[in-house]
Amino acid sequence: MKIELTQNPPWKKSILISLFISLLCYAAYAVSGKSVKSISKENINFQTVKTGPIDIYANAYGELISAKERLLTAPALGKVSEILVRPGTQVTPDTVILHLFNPKLNQEVSEAQGLLAQQKAQREAFKYEQQNERLNYQSNIADIEAEIEKAQLELSVNQKLLKLGVAAQIELQRAKLAVAQQNKRLKFEKEKYQQFLEMQSYQLTQKDITIKQQRSQVSLLEQQLEDMKVKAGITGSLQTLEIELGQSVQLGESLAKVGSNKELIARIRLPQHQADQVDINAPVIIDTQKGLIKAHITRIESIVKNGSVLAEAILDGELTSNSRPALTVSAQVFIKHQKDAVFTKQAAGMRPNSKHSLFVQSSNNMLKKREVTFGEISQGKLVVKNGLKPNDTIVISDLSQYSQFNQISLEQ
Repeated sequence: MKIELTQNPPWKKSILISLFISLLCYAAYAVSGKSVKSISKENINFQTVKTGPIDIYANAYGELISAKERLLTAPALGKVSEILVRPGTQVTPDTVILHLFNPKLNQEVSEAQGLLAQQKAQREAFKYEQQNERLNYQSNIADIEAEIEKAQLELSVNQKLLKLGVAAQIELQRAKLAVAQQNKRLKFEKEKYQQFLEMQSYQLTQKDITIKQQRSQVSLLEQQLEDMKVKAGITGSLQTLEIELGQSVQLGESLAKVGSNKELIARIRLPQHQADQVDINAPVIIDTQKGLIKAHITRIESIVKNGSVLAEAILDGELTSNSRPALTVSAQVFIKHQKDAVFTKQAAGMRPNSKHSLFVQSSNNMLKKREVTFGEISQGKLVVKNGLKPNDTIVISDLSQYSQFNQISLEQ
């Protein structure tokens, strides 16, 4: 049997091969991105690259804490008999947080008060006793002065009688001697009285010192007893309570902590790679979600923990309505000032310190892909390191679906 095969003409085969190669080239051309894609200009958002001075801020986070804190400790041995305030409660300096009870301390106060009253009574009794002694001395001095007057009278009479020739010389001498003796006696008695007054003064001073010491002891014990009513001491809120009802506490044991509510500072965690660029007194902008507060850095620690460095900032501006201790905040910390920076506003997909492929408008109807390197970000502004120049117009719309194209034509 004879089978005949039909063969295609050579020219048809050549046409098919050429067509297949053309399709491959077109596909390769399209895939290589060298083709041009057309899209509507109405669906594209643009942004202009700018130049000028810019302040570089580091983004950080942290929380507000009390600028003033007071640790409440036990003033003496005691047992917690009553708890009046719980953590989170607003307090004033006179707010009683809790009561401690110590019967021995009550007894010591009573004994000290009794001893003080006894010492005061003894001083009053001593004062009256010494007053009687002073009167005795004064009485003796008065008697001696009377004896002197009597002796002077006798001396005067004897002198007159001697002139008349009636009295003897010896009587006159006796009268003179009596006057001299009484004067010496008076002088001696006055010296004794003066020494008695000085001794009495020292004795009273000694008793006053004893009473003062006892009064101080009473005041100390009374204050200790009053301190068993543990008070906040400052205006703010009770932050922690470290004891329970019925618990026995030792002298000086920690009971609670109170922090101020209106006097606050910010504790900020700076990124490790930017912490060494921050200076003391650097300006800070605190964001509490209900407003911004100006502040400045006062302290920067040297220890790195979890990739951040702890810093503290004093708040210079007015507090926002939600400001309170432990409130989580974000912060922008000043790093440096760039005089002539090239920058653009941050848009979706544009990250700091990274490279991006962006479409840049080359003419009214054409977009060209360009590799762009961004640097720091500050207050929503991205610093451009490479790839863009001032007044360039970039596309900020999402064109990721056209990433395979190097050029895009814009349709009006």
